Amino acid sequence: MVRCLIVDDSPAFLAAAARLLRHQGITVVCLATTCAEALREAQVVQADVALVDIDLGGESGLELAERLHRRSVPAILISTHSEQDYRDLISTSPAIGFLPKACLSGPAVRQLLDAAATEPPER
Repeated sequence: MVRCLIVDDSPAFLAAAARLLRHQGITVVCLATTCAEALREAQVVQADVALVDIDLGGESGLELAERLHRRSVPAILISTHSEQDYRDLISTSPAIGFLPKACLSGPAVRQLLDAAATEPPER
């Protein structure tokens, strides 16, 4: 069972995403609206993955993905914008992937986790 932390500054999105993912077999262990809350909770709940909105209001989801990576929590970046809008930033991020919010699903999260697990380690 995948244990997931969702980080977004929209309470409405957090509630909808949590319902959807739970319905599709993902265990949503925590919802966070700020970087500080996400970092604090990520270690406590031992998440397998964090779904991180790129634009967290006044905070950077890209920076949060980097900090989670240093704590061995893989991140999947999410956004209402297309991947092309952030292509360069995503490509330099340690995040294991990107999902448009409209494409968020349990199978999509599992697919990115599986792909990351089968990639050869960085040299």
